[in-house]
Amino acid sequence: MLASILDTLDSDPVDPVRLPLLTSQRPLLILLGSYLLFIKVIGPKIMENRKPFDLRGAIRIYNITQIAYNLLMFSFAVYFMLGPANYNFKCIQNLPLEHDYKNWERWLSYSYFLNKILDLLETIFFVLRKKNRQISFLHVFHHVYMIYFSYLYLWYYGYGGHGFFMCFFNVVVHIVMYTYYYQAAKDAKANLWWKKYITIVQLVQFGIIMCHSFYTLMQPDCPSAQFSAKASGSISIFFFLLFSNFYINAYILPNKKANKKVQ
Repeated sequence: MLASILDTLDSDPVDPVRLPLLTSQRPLLILLGSYLLFIKVIGPKIMENRKPFDLRGAIRIYNITQIAYNLLMFSFAVYFMLGPANYNFKCIQNLPLEHDYKNWERWLSYSYFLNKILDLLETIFFVLRKKNRQISFLHVFHHVYMIYFSYLYLWYYGYGGHGFFMCFFNVVVHIVMYTYYYQAAKDAKANLWWKKYITIVQLVQFGIIMCHSFYTLMQPDCPSAQFSAKASGSISIFFFLLFSNFYINAYILPNKKANKKVQ
């Protein structure tokens, strides 16, 4: 039964060019299953009677790598979307398979997919540093969803198009986020007042994605982006609610309690 479901999901890719980890969903499911097994069972068991690892050096290198990676994606994406791809932002469509710059679209989309896999290291660091409180449902769901949905999008919808434009905003958020993480890892005692604004930037990101997705759905002559707009719009609403709940519990409610104590 499971094998038949997997065969169905692995059938008929939109783009015949299948880059590594995109030839079938089996390797990806194994990767995600191993990730969940490690962070929820194996990792905590290994660390149960151990002291947290001091990974400040590794984390700084990881954060610098993420900042550089996302800055490069940002630069190439801006050039590509406004230049060779010449996207019509009212109705963003994938470039035709025979387009001269189709490989640009493929590799830029694929670089985003690979970056979502690289993001998993963040949770591994949490486990090895025994920061289990930071491994929340929101954190894990966000990582797993972004990887698996990216795979499904690239398989069923192809490289680039509306989904690529939506991911562009996530790249901007990651530049800000990993800059903060680098500063925090560099000086654990530093009072980084702008921490809460990272969540605000994320909420703005989801708001933009919602608005553009709904705008795309309102275009009567844009059937090619309907799937991406529906999927992006729906999940952005879900993430907006989850991140709003996090922001309220992390920053608003504690301030109210502190104010009551002062009074």
